[in-house]
Amino acid sequence: MTAGVPTEFIAPGPQNFNTPPIIDGVDWFTKPVLVAALSVVVIVWFFWGASRKAAIVPTKLQFAGELGYNFVRNSIARDAIGSQEHMKYVPYLCGLFFFILLNNVAASIPLIQFPTFSHAGWAYVAAIMSWVIYNAVGIRKHGPWGYFKHQTMPAGVPGWLMPLMIPIEFISNILVRPISLSLRLFANMFAGHILLLVFVLGGEYMVFESGKIFLGGVGIVTFIMGIAIAGLELFVQCIQAYIFVVLTAQYIGSAIADDH
Repeated sequence: MTAGVPTEFIAPGPQNFNTPPIIDGVDWFTKPVLVAALSVVVIVWFFWGASRKAAIVPTKLQFAGELGYNFVRNSIARDAIGSQEHMKYVPYLCGLFFFILLNNVAASIPLIQFPTFSHAGWAYVAAIMSWVIYNAVGIRKHGPWGYFKHQTMPAGVPGWLMPLMIPIEFISNILVRPISLSLRLFANMFAGHILLLVFVLGGEYMVFESGKIFLGGVGIVTFIMGIAIAGLELFVQCIQAYIFVVLTAQYIGSAIADDH
């Protein structure tokens, strides 16, 4: 770069999500893998530490663990699945919730600052896991043909409408659900991180690289707006984990329900 000549601003884009391997020669070990592995370690440590010495008067760690577990059990599993059968699905829903939550919130943690689910593959795997589980429990309860009828033939619909309703319900309940479940999570994490990068990197460029006083002032405002967006993004990261698990619980509840 020539002295006194401002550098060109390179807008953030998909290239910012192509993280290099952390260890040379180990191509698969990238930042998303590291963040996911660390989140598993944190979750295991947290719940193991919270439950290994349970007492009537809980410690702070036990209280936090019970609070998180009860939130998933009571506010998600019981409300969406029902009080009779929800307990058997709580371990999966609880693990899924905290895994997605930690990997989303990682985007707001200094030195990490990367949302794992901004890579579509991670969102697809999470959605496919939920898809397999809710279809499997539905088939186990109703049988293959009974489950097909349960998902594609709404009660009370006239027989002459069934040729139209069956493909619509099949596409909606069987095919589209994992796609919408994964794309919602991926799109929010990807778009939110891009937006944050635009404001932060754009503000930094205008303040330090543009060489123009006016743009420097605009850059300060832009950087402040980036901080505000970071707070909004933290809220979105939490709410997307909640939405993903609530929908998974609702799909399980729908699959095992007696009525369509």
